[in-house]
Amino acid sequence: QVQLVESGGGSVQAGGSLRLSCAASERTFSGVAVGWFRQAPGKEREFVAAISRSGGSTGYADSVKGRFTISRVNSENTVYLQMNNLKPEDTAVYYCAASPSRYYGGGLVNNYDYWGQGTQVTVSS
Repeated sequence: QVQLVESGGGSVQAGGSLRLSCAASERTFSGVAVGWFRQAPGKEREFVAAISRSGGSTGYADSVKGRFTISRVNSENTVYLQMNNLKPEDTAVYYCAASPSRYYGGGLVNNYDYWGQGTQVTVSS
């Protein structure tokens, strides 16, 4: 069982930045692939970014490439999502997810077994 807790959400103006954190209870966090997803009201949950167990492989949705950066510090059991140049369309609840069975989870929701409770990000114009 992997428990995930997101933090760092909030309200910012367009062009601003936020850094989300995903803290894991798993003591062997380095063996877990992690992804970030988001869900806006009335919309499907969508992929944002993913990182492999070691941090050597990353992937991003086209809508956030060049603005968001995913990283991890396994010694701290934490994955980060640095979000720069935020836009109103980035407004959503952001979730981190973990896949202990995969080296890299990619962008498919079904590849992940454990999910956090989410953190709200609101970007105003």
